Amino acid sequence: MKHTVVRLSYSVHEIQPYINWIYFYYAWSMNGKPDEAKQKLRHDAEDMLAEMDKHYKTHAVFGVFPANSDGDDLILDGVRIPMLRQQHPSRGSQVCLCLADYVRPLSSGVADKAGAFCSSVDSSLTADYESDPYQRMLSQTLADRLAEGTAEKMHEEVRRKYWGYAPDEHLTMDDTHAERYQGIRPAIGYPSLPDTSVNFILSDILDMPSIGVRLTESGMMIPHASVSGFMFAHPKARYFDLGKIGEDQLRDYARRRNLPVVVLRKYLQRSLAR
Repeated sequence: MKHTVVRLSYSVHEIQPYINWIYFYYAWSMNGKPDEAKQKLRHDAEDMLAEMDKHYKTHAVFGVFPANSDGDDLILDGVRIPMLRQQHPSRGSQVCLCLADYVRPLSSGVADKAGAFCSSVDSSLTADYESDPYQRMLSQTLADRLAEGTAEKMHEEVRRKYWGYAPDEHLTMDDTHAERYQGIRPAIGYPSLPDTSVNFILSDILDMPSIGVRLTESGMMIPHASVSGFMFAHPKARYFDLGKIGEDQLRDYARRRNLPVVVLRKYLQRSLAR
């Protein structure tokens, strides 16, 4: 790649304020439970985080690159990354969205910018807790929250410093968790980016193994507590659900990815219209 990627490491205590505890409780099916039960779980979690902080770190790698769109393709530092478009608008909208819409088209002759990232935790972060089922689940759910929290903190630093399109941003943590900042950070495997094989492209761009992340044959990340995706700064960028993909778009996507339809059908199985 022509542009340098940035690698960051954080102590657990640096990431702890960025943990969204709502999703932590959700993973334990605790939303709606009595406060006493949540307080006990939170106390145990904070004790474990304090112990993790003595031995482990979290990691992120990202780059901010020249970018343009060409139809439904995102061109990121010269690498063409086909995207998918909604076949039906979201409720209340008349537009079928595609993530490539959030950068200037190639035909404009003006280079825009977009980012790519991956965040993760030390691969051995949960290893000390394997012998006890409760401790194992607690460590795994905390690892997931730490990976997400690392992406949150990294994105904040990108907005304020590295990309610098929001240098004067001052948000509370509630504002941050409510995504009241400019731009979006869509993750692979989520509603607008369901194809995990895109991770193979991102790994080549970012060198995911440099922060200890490797990919399975299906494009899933190991450690499981890892997040990857893109960053867009457009003021009107918003998250959306791709919805179900028709056979027409599947074949067009396969053509643009230069992969057999049968291969991409496997990656997109849950997103295909029946």
